[in-house]
Amino acid sequence: MSTLGTLSVIFDLDGTLVDSEPNYYEAGRLTLAAYGVPDFSWEEHQRYVGISTRETITDWRRRYGLPAPVEELLGVKNGHYLRLAGASTRVYPEMRAFVELLAAEGVPMAVASGSSPEAIGTILAGTGLDTYLRTVVSAEEVAHGKPAPDVFLEAARRLGADPADCVVVEDAAPGAAAAHAAGMRCIAVPYVAGQAGAPEFAIAGLLLRGGQAEFTARAAYAWLADM
Repeated sequence: MSTLGTLSVIFDLDGTLVDSEPNYYEAGRLTLAAYGVPDFSWEEHQRYVGISTRETITDWRRRYGLPAPVEELLGVKNGHYLRLAGASTRVYPEMRAFVELLAAEGVPMAVASGSSPEAIGTILAGTGLDTYLRTVVSAEEVAHGKPAPDVFLEAARRLGADPADCVVVEDAAPGAAAAHAAGMRCIAVPYVAGQAGAPEFAIAGLLLRGGQAEFTARAAYAWLADM
């Protein structure tokens, strides 16, 4: 058993462990441009941070009047994203240090993400995080994406952990809401600084309003140890 007893830690992936949002933005921009929607901006992309790819594309079809089916758009966007992610995805240094620290202490860990299984696998393998994070759940494997609790509850099930013994690490308000709905505590590290005041973050056990610039592995571990 780990030094933290029965505690397990479940990580969101995009914007939490890795800075993949620039790649998701570019993949989305290229996809929308191919279907007649030019000038998709970074500001427009930010409204989808923390939302699963399928739900994002479903909203695109409504918002932009896209006639193509969801599965077609998913395939195009995932193709662009996998090419970009395979070429370059940056791990946040303190998040890598946190994962390594938890692994050294024997803490069970999982990834629960709104990305596709292929995208998750590409990023974890390309960054070497797959050495530590072998339990993985995609929103495509459950009935509902975040803010529903499904991905986190499934991650806990695969870890053999009680949801009450799980702590989620998240960067987005829908993920923080999902953690709360799952009965889990949350370390919130907002990706979009302007969203740090969102009510979903207010219920987090530990809120780092400064985002990744404020996060340190040692401080996060100390918070876990003091719970």
